[in-house]
Amino acid sequence: MLIRLVGLVTIEHDGTAPQHLSSAQAQVAFARLILERTSGTSRDQLADTVWPEGLPDTWASALRSVVSRVRAYVTGPLQKPGGTPLIAQSGRYVLRLPDDAAVDLEAAEAAMTEARTAFSDGAHAVAHQLAAGAVSNLRGSFLPAHEGEWVNAVRERVDELRLMSLELASLSSSALGAEHHAVRYADEAVRRAPFRESAHRCRMTAHAAAGNRADALRAYQQLREVLADELGIDPAAETQAAYLELLRAEPAGPQRRAPAGRLTADALDPLLMGAFEALTPPPVAPLPAR
Repeated sequence: MLIRLVGLVTIEHDGTAPQHLSSAQAQVAFARLILERTSGTSRDQLADTVWPEGLPDTWASALRSVVSRVRAYVTGPLQKPGGTPLIAQSGRYVLRLPDDAAVDLEAAEAAMTEARTAFSDGAHAVAHQLAAGAVSNLRGSFLPAHEGEWVNAVRERVDELRLMSLELASLSSSALGAEHHAVRYADEAVRRAPFRESAHRCRMTAHAAAGNRADALRAYQQLREVLADELGIDPAAETQAAYLELLRAEPAGPQRRAPAGRLTADALDPLLMGAFEALTPPPVAPLPAR
């Protein structure tokens, strides 16, 4: 089972065409039930998520209708008669997914954990493959048609994970000598978070690795001006140290490094990478009218 929560909410059962959950209320309920499936979600929590601005008078029956939609959506074609992966248990809704189920957000988080380890070990090719895969699967927005405390918290989680993925994809690209990709990832990170110094440092690193010290120094000056004009602060000590290192460095051409380290592509988790490949958005089949 393949589940995408970022961008178009879709689910795929056993290799069939992905199906889109069109109801905004059912989408947000589905997302919370998916992400909290280990502990379950109480009826009140789910209702507050579906109606963050206040519960309707008939919210109890309306919630049952929303849950019914989600239950029909997650019940696969091979489910036993009367069986459902979504059950009510001790005042909580519990969603049980198959062991091989993949969720895009969770796959991206797992990939970044592995990517950071790979980068620290000098396995830059592995780190790049994992970080770039995470970037690819976090391109969309999380439930853009919905607001509320829970949705906003998850949206911040997605945004932070996307930025971390872009930065690591840039740094690993720089280490591999892929200067164009390094700059492209860093530029996107800066565009998404213009006050984030780590993103600007990635841009400085990318230009420096490409042998463009002047552009790297210019990237620092742009950051310094943005922070001064908008926030009235100076760059952090770590950023200033990177700038001073650039000033001291001898101008040099781009360095192309071969991948190194103890990890290789064979060490990648096949389930994780399989999830990335399968979660690349194919054509979506509409649900039949109910």
